Amino acid sequence: MSAPQVVVHRDKELMAKAAAARLITRIVDAQSARGSASVVLTGGRNGNGLLAALAEAPARDAVDWSRLDLWWGDERFLPEGDPERNHTQAREALLDSVPLDPARVHAMAPSDGGYGNDADAAAEAYAAALAAAAGPEDHGPVPSFDVLLLGVGPDTHVASLFPEHPAVRETERTVVGVHGAPKPPPTRISLTLPAIRAAREVWLLAAGEDKANAAAMALSGAGEIQAPAAGAYGRSRTLWLLDEAAASQLPRGLYPPASP
Repeated sequence: MSAPQVVVHRDKELMAKAAAARLITRIVDAQSARGSASVVLTGGRNGNGLLAALAEAPARDAVDWSRLDLWWGDERFLPEGDPERNHTQAREALLDSVPLDPARVHAMAPSDGGYGNDADAAAEAYAAALAAAAGPEDHGPVPSFDVLLLGVGPDTHVASLFPEHPAVRETERTVVGVHGAPKPPPTRISLTLPAIRAAREVWLLAAGEDKANAAAMALSGAGEIQAPAAGAYGRSRTLWLLDEAAASQLPRGLYPPASP
């Protein structure tokens, strides 16, 4: 478990650009060290904002996109191409504009895919794909992701792990079907906390006043069942990337002055 580091930027636009630059550097470093890199993407306004900023970053060409594995932390269990699916939004924000290897883009199954409307079967298949990609040097049945991105909800949810929900209590499985989620759509697929914690680095993104209470709660020692974001951490680094509005309820000594 790594203690969280907090970085605060002036506003959400600057946060997205800085996070994109940071991610490019991390991917390039991993590719230089091991030949390839793996990143877990997140949806939501901050996750998509980061991807859009990455698409516009001049340094994006430093990445060898053909040697990058992309996974997802969660997905809305909707038909292929549905505009609410994280995969659809990621394609629009970035993926369709860079030369990725399609075999290394690991989208979660849609509700009209090979598993029909069985979210649990789709979750089991994603867990199997993760296990197949894990090597002997990895920590458990998932790859040691270089960076795992998570948006933080106003209720402290991350991925599709909601407070007090059965999925956030999972300790064995790496991927689960989520049913009766308090946020629509009610059926989803999500990595669990054990899978999230296998990542080398976990980056949590939060911007806006509506995220201030969630950030303060998660960073104040709350339990992961009540505040799932508190249970999301990386093996070597846990990074909270906030704007000033989202950081407004944090103790001032917890982070350095906001970046200009």
